Amino acid sequence: MDTRDAPGEPASNELDVGHEPGVAAADGMALDHICEWVFDLDNTLYPAHCRLFDQIDRRMGEFISSLLGLDFPAARRIQKDYFHHYGTTLRGLMDNHGVDPDHFLAYVHEIDVSVVPESPALVAVLDRLAGRKLVFTNGPHSHARTVLERLGVHDHFDGIFDVADAGYIPKPDPQCYQALIASHDIDPKGAILFEDIACNLAPAADLGMTTVLVTSAAHPDTPQDQPEDEDHIHHVTCYLVGWLERVAAARDRDR
Repeated sequence: MDTRDAPGEPASNELDVGHEPGVAAADGMALDHICEWVFDLDNTLYPAHCRLFDQIDRRMGEFISSLLGLDFPAARRIQKDYFHHYGTTLRGLMDNHGVDPDHFLAYVHEIDVSVVPESPALVAVLDRLAGRKLVFTNGPHSHARTVLERLGVHDHFDGIFDVADAGYIPKPDPQCYQALIASHDIDPKGAILFEDIACNLAPAADLGMTTVLVTSAAHPDTPQDQPEDEDHIHHVTCYLVGWLERVAAARDRDR
């Protein structure tokens, strides 16, 4: 592993204030070979304390409860079982119940996104980092666009690769990473992927991508003791903006 940050999060509830506590600028952080910046969306580009995904998570349970005529706890058990077995709840519903993916995605993403704060610091650091910026998400394009607009960074991204673009084959299935690379003509050795779910980094690392685990953005279905020391995790941060600022500063020094 190349870098591991000290524990902790920014003191403010805002994504874009302060710097990562207890973390000094690290040597070798310029990552000069990186020209493709690929970001997961939920709980990665915005902080987990927004609890935006909690809304999505609950609506998934409600959808299954209505679909199968189950009480909410029983629906939630199916939801979690499908997530862990298929990679997404949607894939399990498609394979086992013939659910229309567009209908499901529209329903579960009818949420209040006002909890996501605008992030001037994220805007600023993306400006400083040369190269393409892409979103790689198991959610739908419409949700990604809405969240990027809330953050104020939509115009800084060159594309969104969503679950429909992947043929509804979700991360961490290697096929969707191959589809991303083909769709956007990415050289994996010049790309970096930011993710809040550790297992979603493994296929990227296998392809030659640099990987960053964003630990302050834990997915509700992911154990808190994620294997951060696995070989497929090259960097770990608890504060995405601060980590990117360190990379930008290192690049500025090397010019």
